[in-house]
Amino acid sequence: MRLFSPVERLLAKRYMRSRRAEGFISVIAWFSLAGITLGVATLIIVMSVMNGFRAELIGRILGLNGHVGVYAAGGSGIADFDPLSVSLAEIPGVIAVTPQVEGQVMASRGNTNLGAVVRGVRWSDLAARRPLWNALSDEAIAGFRDEGGLLVGKSMAFKMGLKVGDTITLTSARGEATAFGTLPTRRAYRIAGIFDVGMHEYDSSFIFMPFDVAGKLFGMHDRASGLEIYTADPQNITVIRTLVADKIGKELRAFDWLQRNRTFINALRVERNVMFLILTLIILVAAFNIISSMIMLVRSKNADIAVLRTMGASSGTIMRVFLMTGASIGVVGTMAGTVIGLLFCWKIGSIQGFIEGISGAELFAAEIYFLSTLPAKVDPAEVGFVIAMALGLSFLASLYPAWRAGRIAPAEVLRHE
Repeated sequence: MRLFSPVERLLAKRYMRSRRAEGFISVIAWFSLAGITLGVATLIIVMSVMNGFRAELIGRILGLNGHVGVYAAGGSGIADFDPLSVSLAEIPGVIAVTPQVEGQVMASRGNTNLGAVVRGVRWSDLAARRPLWNALSDEAIAGFRDEGGLLVGKSMAFKMGLKVGDTITLTSARGEATAFGTLPTRRAYRIAGIFDVGMHEYDSSFIFMPFDVAGKLFGMHDRASGLEIYTADPQNITVIRTLVADKIGKELRAFDWLQRNRTFINALRVERNVMFLILTLIILVAAFNIISSMIMLVRSKNADIAVLRTMGASSGTIMRVFLMTGASIGVVGTMAGTVIGLLFCWKIGSIQGFIEGISGAELFAAEIYFLSTLPAKVDPAEVGFVIAMALGLSFLASLYPAWRAGRIAPAEVLRHE
C-alpha cells in the first residue's frame, strides 16, 4: 500500500508551483529551502573538518610520542632501562619500547636564540616514530647514526637559517656538577638532517639527538629520562597501561597518551559539541520558515480545500497533500546540502588554496592550529545523523500546517466565498 496516492502527489506538486498570487509564499519557501541546504552543508563541513583535525592531530601526536610513557619520580631517570624495555615488550599488544633522554635547551646560531626540546633516541628507534621516519632522507639517517648529527624541524631551521652541515650551539641548564656547583653545558653540534612532520609545534621546537650524545649533554650517565611504549591499538590503551603499571613497580609511574593530553582532548570534544549545537540552530530556523510558509499557503488555499472536501476528499487526504508539500522542501534542501557538503570536504584543499590565492591571507595558520594543512574526515554515521535530523525537523514542521488544513470546514469557507 502506497503512503501517498497519485492524486495526493499531483496536488502537492501543483501547490509547490505557486502562482503570482502566492509569490510572497514562494519566496519564504525558497528561503526555507536555502536555509536547510546551507544548514546541512555547513554542519557536514564543520563536523568533518573537526573530525579530520582531531584525527590528524592525535595521529601525529601518537606517531611522535609513545602511547604509554614510563618515568621515574623527580626526574632522576631510569637506570636499568634495557632489561626493563625487554620485559615491557613482552606484554601482549606492545609493538616497541624505546628509551629516550629528554631535556630543554637554548639553541643558538649567530644572533638567533630559540628555546627547544631535545630528545635523545637511538637511530634504530626512529622507525617507531613513523611521521618522523617518513620525513627523513637516507642521508639524514646516516648522518644521525654514524656522525652523531642532529635532526631539526623545518620551521626551526628556517628561523635560524640552518641547512644540512651547519653547526648549532646548544646550552643546557642540566650540566656537570663541579666544586662551584652545577655549571650549564654548552656544546656545538652538526646538523644531519631537517624534517617536516606537518605539525608546527614539533617542526619549530624539537631537536632529535643520538641517545648517547644526549646523555652526555644532560649528564644522565647511562640513565634514560623515560621509556616510550608503542602499542597496536592506542584507542584502547587503558588495559595496556594497567599491565605496564603492574610490571614497573612502585618506583616508576606510567602515563598513557589520554592522561597526558586530557585537557586538550576534552577541549576538542567540548568545542565539537558546541559547534554542532550552534549549527543545528540554522536548520531549526529554516524549519520554522517552513511552518510560516505552509500556514500562509493553507490560508491561501482555503477555497480549494473546501471544494476538494465537498468532492469527497477526506481530511486525511488533505493532511497528506500539505504534509508532502512541506516535507518536500526539507527533502530537497537536505539532499542538496548533503551533496554540497560532501563535495566541499572532497575538494577542501583546493578550495583553501583558491581562497588564499584570491584573498592573499592565510586561512589556516600552522602556528595557531598546529597542523600545516586543513584536514577533513567524513564520518558516514555522522552524515546519516545530520540527514535524519534535518528530515525529521522538516517533517515535524509540516505537521501542524497539514493538521490545520485537514481541520478546515468546507461549509464555513464556502459561505464566505
